[in-house]
Amino acid sequence: MKRAVFCLVAVLACTPAARAVQPDEILADTKMEARARALSAELRCMVCQNQSIDDSDATLARDLRLLVRDRLKAGDSDAAVLGYLHARYGDFILLKPPLKPGTLLLWITPALVVLLGGIAIALGARRLRGRGAGPGAEGLSAEEEARVAEIVRERA
Repeated sequence: MKRAVFCLVAVLACTPAARAVQPDEILADTKMEARARALSAELRCMVCQNQSIDDSDATLARDLRLLVRDRLKAGDSDAAVLGYLHARYGDFILLKPPLKPGTLLLWITPALVVLLGGIAIALGARRLRGRGAGPGAEGLSAEEEARVAEIVRERA
């Protein structure tokens, strides 16, 4: 049973994520479609927020995918398409926002969390080491050892 569950999890983990791009959105030119997919993967869905517009089924994401394709058909470069959407929606539209004073906290927070977690773990470990094995950590007295030996003999 464990093996079957493991195999199922492994298969599900290896399957590619389903894309939300509908067949009627796909461009006939495969190179231009590849550019559109690459751009869509860099843009955040404004509704879902943690998905790219390429992965989202939201209506706004579909509209943005169509807008990207329209701009590419009009002859815009990839940078021009990103620039247009960035000017319209700000840094939030980008899944990887630029490093600048307004987004510095966004970039530093993960490192701070890891650093503070490491410090908390180190301090906790130091506190536990300082306590030793608790009260009576110095060992048993001769009287206590004799009593333990007596109990062991009685049970044997």
